[in-house]
Amino acid sequence: MTTAPLLERHLRLTIVVNGRPAPQGSKRYAGHRLNAASGRVSAVLVEQSKRVKPWRALVTAATQTAMTVAHVQQYGGYPMERPSPLDGPLEADIVFTVLKPASAPKRRRTWPTTRHSGDVDKLIRSTFDGIADGGGVVDDSRIIRVTATKAFPDEHPDALDQPGAIIRLYTLGDPS
Repeated sequence: MTTAPLLERHLRLTIVVNGRPAPQGSKRYAGHRLNAASGRVSAVLVEQSKRVKPWRALVTAATQTAMTVAHVQQYGGYPMERPSPLDGPLEADIVFTVLKPASAPKRRRTWPTTRHSGDVDKLIRSTFDGIADGGGVVDDSRIIRVTATKAFPDEHPDALDQPGAIIRLYTLGDPS
């Protein structure tokens, strides 16, 4: 068995989002419409979760803030132009802090395995779209490796004290 060499990685951006993470997932059919530009009729699909749009907006705003802060730390002074998005192969490390149910034990650590906490893959989808919307990455297809964790407040070293997420984006070195 051959193991792949570890890629050299460099932390480029840390994004802290405060707000309740929302999974992006199923869509529902909402009829048909005529596309005025192409003249074609197409199905209208609407996101079922009402929480996705606000979560993506929070991620977008936090990404823009984090990029400005990173630019100021690296170059000093405020940027005259918008900082450049990350490009090339990237790695994402995300810790989602989700609401702890009132029925969960208070004095011991528990795992967020209920449907209420969301599917981690769907949380990643909505978060990556918000990062791309905020100009943090050229395209979320550039992210080739992901580590994602769900935790309750203060029950993980990187968990926030309230719902939200901490996202670390790394550039990856030469794989050869």
